Amino acid sequence: MSEQVDVYWSFRSPYSYLATPDMLRLRDDFDVEVNLRPVLPLAVRTPSFFSPENAKRGRYIGIDWVRQARFLGMSDAWPSPDPIVQDMQTLEIAKEQPYIYRLTTLGVEAQRHGRGIDFAFEVSHVLFGGTKDWHEGDHLANAAERAGLDLASMEAAIAEGDHLAEVEANQDALEEAGHWGVPTYVFRGSPFFGQDRIATVRFTLEQEGLRRAG
Repeated sequence: MSEQVDVYWSFRSPYSYLATPDMLRLRDDFDVEVNLRPVLPLAVRTPSFFSPENAKRGRYIGIDWVRQARFLGMSDAWPSPDPIVQDMQTLEIAKEQPYIYRLTTLGVEAQRHGRGIDFAFEVSHVLFGGTKDWHEGDHLANAAERAGLDLASMEAAIAEGDHLAEVEANQDALEEAGHWGVPTYVFRGSPFFGQDRIATVRFTLEQEGLRRAG
């Protein structure tokens, strides 16, 4: 059985988006299975994280991810619409969250087909790539097709499935691994938090002799 690297990942997290090219390279360069473990954003799981009292966190992230995207040569457009429904003046999180639940359960379904990180790459590049109204038309269907999936079949499976239970299980597993944020890589029970920790993940896999020959 192949070694496993689980990636706890959110469709609203800009750092999760920035991690996607490295997630694919990790699979290509090492003899490991890289599994997408979609979780809901902290703003939904723990709304107080972005409360008015903690507004500086959101302000810093808004500055930092943009410069990191530019450093990496990636798009830095914030999704339109935002994957979560939130009043950006009061920071209040709406009770109804149609976008993020749809995206997150689609991520679960993609992983069930072994195409989780491919789907995450394609969809996040639509969201953060400046595609307006990404939730309408054929934007998601085309992203799913590029990932080797069929959106209509995925959504039919979600309507009959237990995908939200798996999302909750992923969130519990992230906590058990010792972290709460995304992206977090977990290898042999050890967490590596942050898009900028991929070099440490690669070093660890190399130390374990898991780099592919050639």
